[in-house]
Amino acid sequence: MSGTAETGTKTGTKTDTGTGTDLGTDPGTDLETAAAKRPSAAGAEPEPEDTEAEDTAAAAGRKAGVPGADADLDTGAGAGAFADDAATSDGRAPGRRGAGLVRVLRARRTAVAWAAALAVALLLAGYSAWSYADTRGDDALSYGKARDAALGAGERGVARLNTVDAAHVDRDLDGWLGVTTGPLHEQLTRTHASDTATMKAAGTTTAGTVTDAAVTELDTRAGTAKLIVTVQVRLTPKSGAATTDRKRFEADLARTAGTWKLAALTAVPIGAS
Repeated sequence: MSGTAETGTKTGTKTDTGTGTDLGTDPGTDLETAAAKRPSAAGAEPEPEDTEAEDTAAAAGRKAGVPGADADLDTGAGAGAFADDAATSDGRAPGRRGAGLVRVLRARRTAVAWAAALAVALLLAGYSAWSYADTRGDDALSYGKARDAALGAGERGVARLNTVDAAHVDRDLDGWLGVTTGPLHEQLTRTHASDTATMKAAGTTTAGTVTDAAVTELDTRAGTAKLIVTVQVRLTPKSGAATTDRKRFEADLARTAGTWKLAALTAVPIGAS
Protein backbone atom coordinates (compact mmCIF):
# COMPACT_ATOMS: atom_id res chain seq x y z
CA MET A 1 0.00 0.00 0.00
CA SER A 2 1.41 3.38 -0.97
CA GLY A 3 2.30 5.83 1.74
CA THR A 4 2.45 3.10 4.40
CA ALA A 5 5.83 2.00 5.91
CA GLU A 6 6.62 -1.72 5.64
CA THR A 7 7.12 -3.49 8.86
CA GLY A 8 10.51 -5.29 9.04
CA THR A 9 10.20 -9.01 8.79
CA LYS A 10 13.60 -9.77 10.45
CA THR A 11 13.70 -10.34 14.15
CA GLY A 12 15.01 -7.42 16.03
CA THR A 13 14.88 -5.05 12.96
CA LYS A 14 12.96 -1.92 13.40
CA THR A 15 11.94 0.73 10.83
CA ASP A 16 10.69 4.14 11.35
CA THR A 17 7.02 4.00 10.48
CA GLY A 18 7.08 7.56 9.48
CA THR A 19 10.06 7.54 7.19
CA GLY A 20 10.74 3.84 6.50
CA THR A 21 14.29 4.22 7.66
CA ASP A 22 16.09 1.09 9.05
CA LEU A 23 17.16 1.76 12.67
CA GLY A 24 19.44 -1.31 12.86
CA THR A 25 19.67 -4.29 15.20
CA ASP A 26 19.29 -3.73 19.00
CA PRO A 27 22.17 -5.40 20.86
CA GLY A 28 19.98 -6.20 23.87
CA THR A 29 17.60 -8.16 21.65
CA ASP A 30 20.08 -11.00 21.13
CA LEU A 31 20.82 -11.21 24.95
CA GLU A 32 17.12 -11.32 25.73
CA THR A 33 16.61 -14.02 23.13
CA ALA A 34 19.49 -16.10 24.60
CA ALA A 35 18.18 -15.72 28.11
CA ALA A 36 14.79 -16.87 26.98
CA LYS A 37 16.26 -20.05 25.54
CA ARG A 38 18.16 -21.00 28.90
CA PRO A 39 16.27 -22.79 31.66
CA SER A 40 15.37 -20.64 34.61
CA ALA A 41 17.84 -20.42 37.51
CA ALA A 42 15.24 -21.64 39.95
CA GLY A 43 14.57 -24.80 37.99
CA ALA A 44 18.20 -25.65 37.17
CA GLU A 45 19.94 -28.44 39.16
CA PRO A 46 23.21 -27.45 40.98
CA GLU A 47 26.44 -28.83 39.68
CA PRO A 48 27.89 -31.62 41.87
CA GLU A 49 30.70 -30.46 44.28
CA ASP A 50 34.12 -31.93 43.99
CA THR A 51 33.96 -33.64 47.43
CA GLU A 52 36.71 -36.08 46.59
CA ALA A 53 39.23 -33.26 46.08
CA GLU A 54 38.16 -31.61 49.33
CA ASP A 55 38.51 -34.89 51.27
CA THR A 56 41.99 -35.39 49.82
CA ALA A 57 43.01 -31.86 50.84
CA ALA A 58 41.64 -32.39 54.37
CA ALA A 59 43.53 -35.67 54.74
CA ALA A 60 46.73 -34.03 53.59
CA GLY A 61 46.19 -31.22 56.11
CA ARG A 62 45.67 -33.69 58.96
CA LYS A 63 48.83 -35.60 58.01
CA ALA A 64 50.79 -32.34 57.98
CA GLY A 65 49.47 -31.42 61.44
CA VAL A 66 47.46 -28.44 60.28
CA PRO A 67 44.79 -27.63 62.89
CA GLY A 68 41.27 -27.56 61.62
CA ALA A 69 42.13 -29.38 58.37
CA ASP A 70 39.36 -31.93 58.98
CA ALA A 71 36.76 -29.23 59.61
CA ASP A 72 34.15 -28.26 57.08
CA LEU A 73 35.79 -25.71 54.87
CA ASP A 74 32.42 -24.24 53.85
CA THR A 75 31.46 -23.53 57.49
CA GLY A 76 34.80 -21.87 58.28
CA ALA A 77 35.67 -24.26 61.19
CA GLY A 78 39.21 -24.74 59.92
CA ALA A 79 39.69 -21.01 59.56
CA GLY A 80 38.45 -20.58 63.12
CA ALA A 81 41.10 -23.01 64.41
CA PHE A 82 43.78 -21.10 62.56
CA ALA A 83 42.39 -17.90 64.01
CA ASP A 84 42.59 -19.35 67.53
CA ASP A 85 46.23 -20.31 67.04
CA ALA A 86 47.07 -16.98 65.50
CA ALA A 87 45.40 -15.18 68.38
CA THR A 88 48.28 -16.01 70.70
CA SER A 89 50.68 -13.86 68.71
CA ASP A 90 48.72 -10.64 69.16
CA GLY A 91 47.77 -11.00 72.83
CA ARG A 92 44.23 -12.37 72.48
CA ALA A 93 42.96 -15.62 73.98
CA PRO A 94 45.26 -18.50 72.94
CA GLY A 95 44.06 -21.44 70.95
CA ARG A 96 44.92 -25.09 71.50
CA ARG A 97 48.48 -24.78 70.23
CA GLY A 98 48.94 -21.42 71.98
CA ALA A 99 47.74 -22.82 75.32
CA GLY A 100 50.19 -25.70 75.01
CA LEU A 101 53.00 -23.28 74.27
CA VAL A 102 52.05 -21.18 77.30
CA ARG A 103 52.11 -24.29 79.52
CA VAL A 104 55.53 -25.25 78.19
CA LEU A 105 56.89 -21.76 78.81
CA ARG A 106 55.46 -21.71 82.33
CA ALA A 107 56.99 -25.12 83.05
CA ARG A 108 60.34 -23.90 81.80
CA ARG A 109 60.15 -20.74 83.91
CA THR A 110 59.25 -22.86 86.97
CA ALA A 111 62.16 -25.20 86.28
CA VAL A 112 64.54 -22.29 85.90
CA ALA A 113 63.26 -20.74 89.15
CA TRP A 114 63.73 -24.03 91.02
CA ALA A 115 67.20 -24.44 89.53
CA ALA A 116 68.14 -20.93 90.63
CA ALA A 117 66.77 -21.55 94.13
CA LEU A 118 68.69 -24.83 94.32
CA ALA A 119 71.87 -23.11 93.19
CA VAL A 120 71.43 -20.42 95.84
CA ALA A 121 70.74 -23.06 98.51
CA LEU A 122 73.83 -25.03 97.50
CA LEU A 123 75.89 -21.85 97.49
CA LEU A 124 74.68 -20.93 100.98
CA ALA A 125 75.26 -24.47 102.21
CA GLY A 126 78.76 -24.43 100.74
CA TYR A 127 79.48 -21.08 102.33
CA SER A 128 78.12 -22.28 105.69
CA ALA A 129 80.25 -25.43 105.50
CA TRP A 130 83.29 -23.38 104.57
CA SER A 131 82.57 -20.88 107.35
CA TYR A 132 82.07 -23.70 109.85
CA ALA A 133 85.26 -25.42 108.74
CA ASP A 134 87.11 -22.12 108.87
CA THR A 135 85.76 -21.46 112.37
CA ARG A 136 86.70 -24.95 113.46
CA GLY A 137 90.13 -24.40 112.00
CA ASP A 138 90.50 -21.13 113.89
CA ASP A 139 89.33 -22.77 117.11
CA ALA A 140 91.79 -25.62 116.68
CA LEU A 141 94.61 -23.16 115.99
CA SER A 142 93.70 -21.08 119.04
CA TYR A 143 93.50 -24.20 121.20
CA GLY A 144 96.88 -25.39 120.01
CA LYS A 145 98.49 -22.05 120.80
CA ALA A 146 96.97 -22.02 124.30
CA ARG A 147 98.16 -25.57 124.96
CA ASP A 148 101.71 -24.76 123.88
CA ALA A 149 101.73 -21.61 126.02
CA ALA A 150 100.50 -23.49 129.10
CA LEU A 151 102.99 -26.29 128.54
CA GLY A 152 105.94 -23.92 128.19
CA ALA A 153 104.97 -21.86 131.22
CA GLY A 154 104.44 -24.98 133.31
CA GLU A 155 107.83 -26.42 132.39
CA ARG A 156 109.65 -23.18 133.23
CA GLY A 157 107.71 -22.73 136.49
CA VAL A 158 108.38 -26.24 137.78
CA ALA A 159 112.05 -25.96 136.85
CA ARG A 160 112.23 -22.59 138.67
CA LEU A 161 110.70 -23.95 141.88
CA ASN A 162 113.33 -26.72 141.93
CA THR A 163 116.27 -24.37 141.42
CA VAL A 164 118.10 -22.39 144.16
CA ASP A 165 121.64 -21.10 144.03
CA ALA A 166 123.12 -20.96 147.52
CA ALA A 167 124.99 -17.80 146.55
CA HIS A 168 121.79 -16.06 145.36
CA VAL A 169 119.01 -17.31 147.63
CA ASP A 170 117.06 -14.03 147.86
CA ARG A 171 117.02 -13.63 144.05
CA ASP A 172 115.91 -17.22 143.39
CA LEU A 173 113.16 -17.23 146.01
CA ASP A 174 111.83 -13.98 144.59
CA GLY A 175 111.75 -15.84 141.26
CA TRP A 176 109.47 -18.42 142.87
CA LEU A 177 106.92 -15.70 143.56
CA GLY A 178 107.13 -14.49 139.97
CA VAL A 179 106.01 -17.84 138.41
CA THR A 180 103.16 -18.58 140.83
CA THR A 181 99.62 -17.36 141.41
CA GLY A 182 96.63 -18.21 143.53
CA PRO A 183 97.01 -20.54 146.52
CA LEU A 184 100.61 -21.51 145.71
CA HIS A 185 101.67 -17.89 145.47
CA GLU A 186 100.00 -17.10 148.79
CA GLN A 187 101.73 -20.02 150.47
CA LEU A 188 105.20 -19.05 149.18
CA THR A 189 104.61 -15.47 150.21
CA ARG A 190 103.81 -16.55 153.78
CA THR A 191 106.92 -18.77 154.03
CA HIS A 192 109.25 -16.55 152.05
CA ALA A 193 111.29 -15.31 155.02
CA SER A 194 111.67 -18.73 156.63
CA ASP A 195 112.49 -20.40 153.34
CA THR A 196 115.19 -17.82 152.70
CA ALA A 197 116.80 -18.41 156.07
CA THR A 198 116.70 -22.21 155.70
CA MET A 199 118.29 -22.17 152.25
CA LYS A 200 121.08 -19.87 153.35
CA ALA A 201 121.82 -22.00 156.37
CA ALA A 202 121.97 -25.22 154.36
CA GLY A 203 124.16 -23.80 151.66
CA THR A 204 122.85 -26.39 149.17
CA THR A 205 122.48 -25.57 145.53
CA THR A 206 119.76 -27.27 143.52
CA ALA A 207 119.19 -27.19 139.74
CA GLY A 208 116.02 -28.55 138.25
CA THR A 209 115.70 -29.69 134.62
CA VAL A 210 112.38 -30.81 133.10
CA THR A 211 112.81 -34.09 131.21
CA ASP A 212 109.20 -34.73 130.28
CA ALA A 213 105.90 -32.87 130.42
CA ALA A 214 102.41 -33.07 128.96
CA VAL A 215 99.15 -31.15 129.19
CA THR A 216 96.45 -33.40 130.63
CA GLU A 217 93.64 -30.82 130.85
CA LEU A 218 93.02 -27.47 129.20
CA ASP A 219 90.07 -25.10 129.39
CA THR A 220 90.81 -22.07 127.25
CA ARG A 221 87.61 -20.29 128.28
CA ALA A 222 88.19 -20.71 132.00
CA GLY A 223 91.92 -20.21 131.59
CA THR A 224 92.94 -23.32 133.48
CA ALA A 225 95.22 -26.25 132.69
CA LYS A 226 96.80 -29.31 134.28
CA LEU A 227 100.24 -30.76 133.52
CA ILE A 228 102.19 -33.81 134.49
CA VAL A 229 105.91 -32.97 134.70
CA THR A 230 109.00 -35.07 135.29
CA VAL A 231 112.04 -33.24 136.68
CA GLN A 232 115.64 -34.21 137.20
CA VAL A 233 117.09 -32.33 140.19
CA ARG A 234 120.83 -32.10 140.82
CA LEU A 235 121.77 -31.32 144.45
CA THR A 236 125.18 -29.92 145.27
CA PRO A 237 125.71 -29.62 149.05
CA LYS A 238 128.10 -27.21 150.72
CA SER A 239 130.38 -30.16 151.28
CA GLY A 240 130.27 -33.58 149.76
CA ALA A 241 129.47 -35.10 146.38
CA ALA A 242 126.60 -33.97 144.21
CA THR A 243 123.63 -36.25 143.71
CA THR A 244 120.80 -36.46 141.19
CA ASP A 245 117.19 -36.99 142.09
CA ARG A 246 114.23 -37.65 139.83
CA LYS A 247 110.85 -36.24 140.73
CA ARG A 248 107.37 -36.03 139.24
CA PHE A 249 104.80 -33.33 139.84
CA GLU A 250 101.23 -32.58 138.93
CA ALA A 251 100.91 -28.88 138.25
CA ASP A 252 97.78 -26.74 138.14
CA LEU A 253 98.04 -23.61 136.03
CA ALA A 254 95.88 -20.50 135.77
CA ARG A 255 96.02 -17.80 133.15
CA THR A 256 96.52 -14.38 134.71
CA ALA A 257 96.66 -11.25 132.54
CA GLY A 258 97.42 -13.43 129.52
CA THR A 259 100.25 -15.32 131.28
CA TRP A 260 100.11 -18.90 132.52
CA LYS A 261 101.36 -19.36 136.11
CA LEU A 262 101.51 -22.22 138.61
CA ALA A 263 98.54 -22.25 140.98
CA ALA A 264 99.33 -25.56 142.66
CA LEU A 265 102.16 -28.13 142.66
CA THR A 266 101.73 -31.64 144.00
CA ALA A 267 104.46 -34.30 144.17
CA VAL A 268 103.51 -37.59 142.50
CA PRO A 269 105.44 -40.79 143.35
CA ILE A 270 107.53 -42.12 140.47
CA GLY A 271 105.81 -45.08 138.84
CA ALA A 272 102.36 -43.93 139.98
CA SER A 273 99.76 -43.73 137.23
